[in-house]
Amino acid sequence: MTWYKYLVLTALLICLTSLAYHFIRLISLGAPKDYSRKAGDLKLAIAYSFLGAMSPGKKESAYLHLPTYMAGLLYHFGTFTAIALFFLFLVSIDLTVSIQWILICVLAVSGLSGCGILLKRMTVKKLRSLSNPDDYISNLLVTVFQFFTLGMLVKESFAPIYFLCVSLLLLYLPLGKLKHSLYFFSARYHLGFFYGWRGIWPSRKM
Repeated sequence: MTWYKYLVLTALLICLTSLAYHFIRLISLGAPKDYSRKAGDLKLAIAYSFLGAMSPGKKESAYLHLPTYMAGLLYHFGTFTAIALFFLFLVSIDLTVSIQWILICVLAVSGLSGCGILLKRMTVKKLRSLSNPDDYISNLLVTVFQFFTLGMLVKESFAPIYFLCVSLLLLYLPLGKLKHSLYFFSARYHLGFFYGWRGIWPSRKM
């Protein structure tokens, strides 16, 4: 096995260990404590938090900015695709030429979406005022990851720089906003719990 694969496996182990720590910490905190009288169905509310409440029609930040919302969906889809390909590259599984070209097109679109989101954050005054260095670093690392994954599909000799990029991403993931890959689920659970306990979610009209 090559040195860069040993490097990325070490980075992956550090990343998973750190995320496991955060996960155990979340579980140990338990469910939210609410001392008001329960008025709704928690199961339905939590399900709605993950499903219905995520639709663009229910999110002001989405339906008022549909192009950015769509770019975000494409960007996340490309990220999941790149992660899946990372594990395939790690065990040296070959793909057919036709599948490779489909994936190249997917990653090109998602990577450009990431560039568009980054450019908007840099140029729109309101977004820029709300942003910090972590926002830019996280976006840049994931976008570069997608483009480098595309590069691996085009040419296997790209492997050393690709695995170096993935190693950096894995080491940074537990430190910055990319931790939302874990905290997203607990945040939606807590949101559903809060509004479900009060009988607000899901309303009869929903």
